Amino acid sequence: MQRTFAATLSCALLLAGCGAGGGDEGGTFAFHSPGGQVEIFYDEAERQPLQDFSGESLTQPGEEIALSDFDGQVVVLNAWGQWCAPCRAEVDDLQEIQEALQSGSAGARGTVLGINVRDPNPQIARDFLADNGVTYPSIYDPPFKTAAFLGGVPSSVIPTTVVLDSQHRPAAVFLREVTAQDVLDVVERLGQEA
Repeated sequence: MQRTFAATLSCALLLAGCGAGGGDEGGTFAFHSPGGQVEIFYDEAERQPLQDFSGESLTQPGEEIALSDFDGQVVVLNAWGQWCAPCRAEVDDLQEIQEALQSGSAGARGTVLGINVRDPNPQIARDFLADNGVTYPSIYDPPFKTAAFLGGVPSSVIPTTVVLDSQHRPAAVFLREVTAQDVLDVVERLGQEA
């Protein structure tokens, strides 16, 4: 069953993060947050692939990063900003996830792909990544244009983490700060599906 994103989000959803203003096959996937849930899980049968998207690399200006660069891999998308306290708090967990995905110890191989939003000065965001030893790539997307490719994921909720299976279909959405264990539990289940 395909889900559609509700037109309004509850106050609980907006409080889940740093809220601020701000498929090729099988149709288009859209998120739905029933009752303002901040964790949404999709069964394999109800998943639909995301459209490919790309953006400028935050750490390698002038280079493009595309979702399709990671074909056949699990991808953990994380919308973040260095201005966001929960984003700063979860960065070590995301780096742990990256290391587990790169080594294959997570049960599946893949990458974390950051989407840096609402940071008007990219150097400040780059400094944040360097200071925290972050090795995963990030797209620099201050207006969060990629939200449109994520099935209408709420651009007002930062951080947002979307775990994609190896076919780039959303398996889980976290509209809150995540821990490494939250995401690795999903990745392990995805590894068992393959």
